[in-house]
Amino acid sequence: MEKETEATKDEPAAPAPAPRVAVVLFLLKGKSSVLLGRRRSSIGDSTFALPGGNLEFGEGFEECAIRELKEETGLEVQRTEFLTVTNNVFVESPKPSHYVTVFLRARLDDPNQVPRNLEPEKCHGWDWYDWGDLPSPLFWPLEKMVKSGFNPFAKIPS
Repeated sequence: MEKETEATKDEPAAPAPAPRVAVVLFLLKGKSSVLLGRRRSSIGDSTFALPGGNLEFGEGFEECAIRELKEETGLEVQRTEFLTVTNNVFVESPKPSHYVTVFLRARLDDPNQVPRNLEPEKCHGWDWYDWGDLPSPLFWPLEKMVKSGFNPFAKIPS
C-alpha cells in the first residue's frame, strides 16, 4: 500500500488577489496648494497621499470621491472633474494588491472649510501643500505621477 503524500503539484495554486478600484481626489486650493494626508496603512504607511478610498458596489466615481473626502476630512465639494486613471500593482507590500486608481479633482465649495482628521486610525492628519514643494515621502502612485510631470492644476485638453 502506498503512502499518501502531502501537497502535490496537481493541487491548484492560491488565486491571485483580484484588482480593486480606488478613487482619489486632488483637492485644490488657490493656484498651487493640494490637500495631502500622511497614511497609516499596511500599504504605503507614513507616506503622503490624496484623500480617497475604495469604490463601493454601484457607486459612481464622483459619488465615491465626495463621500471619501467627507468621511476622511469633513470637507464638502459638490462637483469633481475626471483627470486620469492609473494601474498600480503592489507586489512587494505586506499583502500584494492591484489597484486601478481613478483620479479626480475639485475645489472646496466654501474656501473657509478646514480639514479635520476624522479617521485617525488611517491617517496622521491633513494639511495643504504647495504643488511645487511637496512633502516626502509621497505614496507611490502619487510619486509616480509627480515624477512624470503631471500637474493637477493644468487645463485638461478638450
